[in-house]
Amino acid sequence: MKIIVSHPNSNQFNRWALDGLMNKDMLHEFNTSVASFPGTFLDKLSNVKSFSEIKRRSFVSRLQPFTKCSPWLETGRIVSNKFGFQSLTKHETGIFSVDSVYKDIDTKTKSRLKHAKFTGAKGVYAYEDGALNTFREAKKLGMTCFYDLPIGYWKHARKLLKEEYRRSPEWVSTLTGLQDSSAKLLKKDEELKLADKIFVASTFTKNSLKDFDHILNNVEVIPYGFPIPTTGRKYSSLKNRKKIKLLFVGRLEQRKGIGDVVKVADALKDFVSLTIVGQKPTNDCEALNLALTRHVWTPSMPHSKILELMKDHDVLLFPSLFEGFGMVITEAMSQGTPVITTERTAGPDLITHGENGWLMKAGSTISLKNCVEEIIENRDLISQVGKNALESAFDRPWKKYGDELAEAMRKHF
Repeated sequence: MKIIVSHPNSNQFNRWALDGLMNKDMLHEFNTSVASFPGTFLDKLSNVKSFSEIKRRSFVSRLQPFTKCSPWLETGRIVSNKFGFQSLTKHETGIFSVDSVYKDIDTKTKSRLKHAKFTGAKGVYAYEDGALNTFREAKKLGMTCFYDLPIGYWKHARKLLKEEYRRSPEWVSTLTGLQDSSAKLLKKDEELKLADKIFVASTFTKNSLKDFDHILNNVEVIPYGFPIPTTGRKYSSLKNRKKIKLLFVGRLEQRKGIGDVVKVADALKDFVSLTIVGQKPTNDCEALNLALTRHVWTPSMPHSKILELMKDHDVLLFPSLFEGFGMVITEAMSQGTPVITTERTAGPDLITHGENGWLMKAGSTISLKNCVEEIIENRDLISQVGKNALESAFDRPWKKYGDELAEAMRKHF
């Protein structure tokens, strides 16, 4: 029951999936672009400031024997971004675009499947936009296709976000995630059709697949894990502090509800302060540009600093309109910071309203405002709900996610 895994640039949930497979002696091979391991040349190079990006591609030593790299296109993408060669990384068409990197790793994985099957692999595990060629070949070889859909289905996204063009026209220019070509969308659909088993991280993502043209009975929800919870959170009294400290972390686009966040913060400015961390998707949104002058804004910061910032704030606002999971939710909860989020995230899978966080109606500034006003009127809720959020984080470490995912694959055979 060995599995070959393909992911072009890896991330937190991919790393723990690999951990789970290794724990159960199920990993056959891992195909990616760039991978650095302790003591290697890349590991040493990452200590040079100009090459610090490599640190994001660091993996544990025990994964090294399984790993096959194809680094050239991803290296070109990183360099092009660093020096501002935007035409080379242009969406879908650039030679060093994310799409090109995904296609390259997909093609490389496909080419290795015959050998992988001959040496014991029974299945392949690949992610959205990077699975098509691999799955086509796997079907020919009689191998099982495991698919990971990290964000909701595209047709459902377009249906839900279409409402924003009427509700918040001043924020529409930030909705840059709806630019995929028809050809790319058709490829997404074919990946879904070829998948023998589909893994998603939230009930919302699973339900979004109801807009797929075919009935899917092979979808399983396995929520992601929480970062290591803090043990040093202290809740100072808010009775003598005039303002509650609100925080937003994420790309500054209306898909994540940034417009609703600033509207509420502006309406309640006598009672709250707002800190925003995230990159602008465009410079052409006047509403966003003006909002950032009224609040504390940092375009980016290291992940460790973000966790510290979360611990230093009272509530995280994440009123997303469409989210496969929303890892800032678990990150904030792991720091004992309660979260207000919507039913279109992993919120309903993780949060009981009023106990370890708050759930609001997506696309409703009024619903968000009501939640914040409730906290303003009863400030003791922050420590009560925050402590419960922290307990939730202790109950579901990342390792649990990896182990559950590997077990689900094992049971499929």
